[in-house]
Amino acid sequence: MVTAPTVSVVIIGRNEGKRLQRCIASVQQAHWGVLQHDIWYVDSRSTDDSLALAQAQGAQTLVLPEGPMCAAKARNLGWNTASGEFILFLDGDTELHPEFVTHALTALNDSSLCAAWGHRRESNPQQSIYTRVLDLDWIYPPGISPYFGGDVLVRRRALDQVGGFDATLNAGEEPELCARLRSKGWKILHIDAPMTRHDLAVRSFKAYARRCYRSGIAYAEVTHRMQALGDALWQHEARRDLMHGLLYVTAPLLLLMAFALHVLAGGLLAALGVVVVLRSAWRCRERAAGDAVLALQYALHSHVQKIPAFFGQLAWKRAHARSQRLALVDYKE
Repeated sequence: MVTAPTVSVVIIGRNEGKRLQRCIASVQQAHWGVLQHDIWYVDSRSTDDSLALAQAQGAQTLVLPEGPMCAAKARNLGWNTASGEFILFLDGDTELHPEFVTHALTALNDSSLCAAWGHRRESNPQQSIYTRVLDLDWIYPPGISPYFGGDVLVRRRALDQVGGFDATLNAGEEPELCARLRSKGWKILHIDAPMTRHDLAVRSFKAYARRCYRSGIAYAEVTHRMQALGDALWQHEARRDLMHGLLYVTAPLLLLMAFALHVLAGGLLAALGVVVVLRSAWRCRERAAGDAVLALQYALHSHVQKIPAFFGQLAWKRAHARSQRLALVDYKE
């Protein structure tokens, strides 16, 4: 007799409040059928009532011990405590699609796959211009993928084999884990099915810039780890973003120098910048579903984000040279 697989849902969060309530409710309301599952919430020492809310909804709860906090530590505590054959990782600001687990488990009938993930999109992209453009960042083509994000169904056996997430990483812990999984011969599949709705809650430029800055830190640290593993993940992208960031930081000075040299030179340089943005908008028109305004906004984002990300990379490189560890950067307000 074939028994149904067991799934442990590991939700991590800090001060998510109502978002966490919606997350747990979405797991409880998912289509589990004969599947056995349990729900674990790992709290990163919230200062609101997140822990009490999770307990009231029936989730089993854990709290990170004193010391530096990061998502990797929370996820490791969760999956090591849970006992499911498969681990469904969720961030506390997401809502699970009711059919995702069924689709993902079907995909994982392929024993060469260690993980399956689907489409994550924003639950309220209209909450701000920042969320509207960042929503498009979640769009990835389905198929074999080099990495997954914070929401994913993973085979426990694969996590055991590599020891789970690297708890020394404040960000970028998912792609780093994926590189070690791939080095063991495992494959990762992005399935063409909805997975989660996410509440990014980025409503100001300050929050947007801090998120981009944190991404720069993750890029720098993960690419450094990948070099040690001999993995090409993010190597080109990190170098490109570093060069582009330097260019954009110095762009105002270059523009002033060009105008000082000759008004025509300044005008040509400014026109070149406009052409670059329009070219980016044209290239991402399908991602924006034919919305010309959104395509232009996303194009501007794709260039503007490189400035705080540039400073994030520099901050990590400076800290690494001094054998220091950067504190966790929280962008939510």
